[in-house]
Amino acid sequence: METERILQQMTVEEKAALVSGTNFMYTNPIPRLSIQSLRMSDGPHGLRLQKEGGDNGVSESEPATSFPTAATTASGWNPENARKMGEAIGRECRYYGVHTLLGPGVNIKRNPLCGRNFEYFSEDPYLAGVMGAAEVNGVQSTGVGVSVKHFALNNSENYRFMGNSIASEKTMREIYLKQFEYIVKHAHPATIMCAYNQVNGTFCSEHKWLLTDVLRKEWGYDGVVMTDWGAMHDRVASLKAGLDLEMPGDTAICRRWILDGVKDGTLPMEDLDKACRNILNWVGKTVKPADPKPVDWDAHHALAAEIAADCAVLLKNDGVLPLSGTEKLHVAGELFENMRYQGAGSSMIRPTKVTTPKDAFDAHGVKTYALEESDTVLVFAGLTDEYESEGCDRENMRMPESHLRLIDSLSESGKKVVVILFGGSPFELPFCDKVDAILNMYLPGQNGGAAVYDLLFGVKNPSGKLAETWPMRYEDVPSHETFGKGINEIYAEGTEVGYRYYSKHNVPVRFPFGFGLSYTTFAHSEWTKNGNVYTHTIENTGDRFGGEVAQLFVDGVLKGFEKIYLNPGESKTVSITVEDEPETEYADTYTVPEPQASFPVTVESRFTDLNQSFMGRILYNAVLSVVKKQMKQAQKLPEGPERDNAIKGAYFMKRIMDSNSPRSLSMCAGNRMPYNFAQGFAELTNGHLIKGIRCFMKKIDVPKLPKEEQNA
Repeated sequence: METERILQQMTVEEKAALVSGTNFMYTNPIPRLSIQSLRMSDGPHGLRLQKEGGDNGVSESEPATSFPTAATTASGWNPENARKMGEAIGRECRYYGVHTLLGPGVNIKRNPLCGRNFEYFSEDPYLAGVMGAAEVNGVQSTGVGVSVKHFALNNSENYRFMGNSIASEKTMREIYLKQFEYIVKHAHPATIMCAYNQVNGTFCSEHKWLLTDVLRKEWGYDGVVMTDWGAMHDRVASLKAGLDLEMPGDTAICRRWILDGVKDGTLPMEDLDKACRNILNWVGKTVKPADPKPVDWDAHHALAAEIAADCAVLLKNDGVLPLSGTEKLHVAGELFENMRYQGAGSSMIRPTKVTTPKDAFDAHGVKTYALEESDTVLVFAGLTDEYESEGCDRENMRMPESHLRLIDSLSESGKKVVVILFGGSPFELPFCDKVDAILNMYLPGQNGGAAVYDLLFGVKNPSGKLAETWPMRYEDVPSHETFGKGINEIYAEGTEVGYRYYSKHNVPVRFPFGFGLSYTTFAHSEWTKNGNVYTHTIENTGDRFGGEVAQLFVDGVLKGFEKIYLNPGESKTVSITVEDEPETEYADTYTVPEPQASFPVTVESRFTDLNQSFMGRILYNAVLSVVKKQMKQAQKLPEGPERDNAIKGAYFMKRIMDSNSPRSLSMCAGNRMPYNFAQGFAELTNGHLIKGIRCFMKKIDVPKLPKEEQNA
């Protein structure tokens, strides 16, 4: 076998390099053995390809199609949307020479305040698994690999670099691992990315039960497991646990730990060889040259609108929609011209072009009026960029006050009011009873404006269904008192997540899981059961073509679904086979550790903890000065998408720095901040001046990388 032949020829130094990344987004090549380098790129709802020679920020990237985010796509309840999107993204990856896309993200939406919920599919593991598998199959059909993330229990952002997710095995098995299991078994992803956080006191990067016992032995996974960027802690422990690839790599300390571990026997060679074998198999299957064939960017732009229109959710309609075209429309709200179409963070794409609602209205010659002349008002509102982002959780579940005041004032005008919402997760809707219609676009991608026009004017019929519950108020959420408040994140609600909780305890909600209106009407038969097969008939009883979703719940839990499209008077019978699951009783207990003191600080402390001492504040501000400089440069740019993305990138970096740890920062920054610097930060903050200086002066000796040897 080629892999075994190569493995036998590798030196320990070459093996230590192979299991480490390089240049932020690449695997290490081994030129002596003709082992090529793989290139990775952020995803998951489009390609965020860092420009060569860039600063690894989130704004300097190549143009690519910004598709609807997972929060949007899941609301379509149509896996074909995810598959087609994945295939298009894979095509763009091939064009740019990217071998593996970092996505999709499939973590469960445990709490609506999670800042990264826009990047995740659902509160339900079955729906998340089906949609995630479809995207994986779409991407990998083009020869490009994926990295399904973040494994596992990464459900909040405030303390994600050091947080400890505390949950029972029953909770993990039934809610937080199930979607990963489905994707592994139905889509065979090339790689899986481990999360930053701890699970019951052990970091995911060195969690043998997660990475080996469950993922590999139980589920049969045979691909690569890599870290999230900077998620490495103990390199020897991680290899023993089943973690193959450390990213972004270029950390001298990790190679030193490997070489010393092999030398003194604390790292068995067989554990290092397992990781190398997985990476060699991945490289052998994945390496393909860039495809010079031009991408049909216009077709992908159109696909983004097609998906957005199929996934938008009509939450309320008192007969005002669809618009006939004869209304005298007044348009209000900043998101009409400055549509929010994607989230902020590592998934932020530089779009090939953007079509806002205003662009679409102008293209169709839609005339608008100042307010007193109108009979119908369209308000474009929702969550703006500063309200939700990777790197931090939202502070509350409210919309911006300025948006609420605008809607309130317009609802008192006596006009018909239609609210078009944008945002990546649920928020409170205190105006719901005061307006005539609400159309939820979520984050619809770069061509969301075209989808908005088609839906408002009846060119297309809304058919999306909520993939998450919209509570009345945040206080109704089961984890509202403790979520995101500290390092120990206790999953006290167990399996009662989302609709499972609201249904069991009869808690009123604003809009339930699976809800969505249409411009037509449907009649549903009762479900009938024959063995494991359930059948259900749906008839379009209205006068418009439309889509409807058959949703099968067994004992209150979603077990299957199918979306169908029907002409007026047409009916269809849906058959869903429920897979047998072994009846296993899992422990439903967990142990809550004692709260950790924030001082003295360690390399694992939250970066903001440095502010507890005079020297720590100096170090903190020195690092943050880089981010402040980035913000000033962004604000100097001319108005337009480039400036908007640069500002969003600066905000993101500030959030990341605050929630980071010195250890994670060193594991992500490579040569710019070696591990001994992280140790020095901790010592200086704690007042140990001499120890801190010694740490900074310490040198970590490692051999040259194989690529450097080749160059020499």
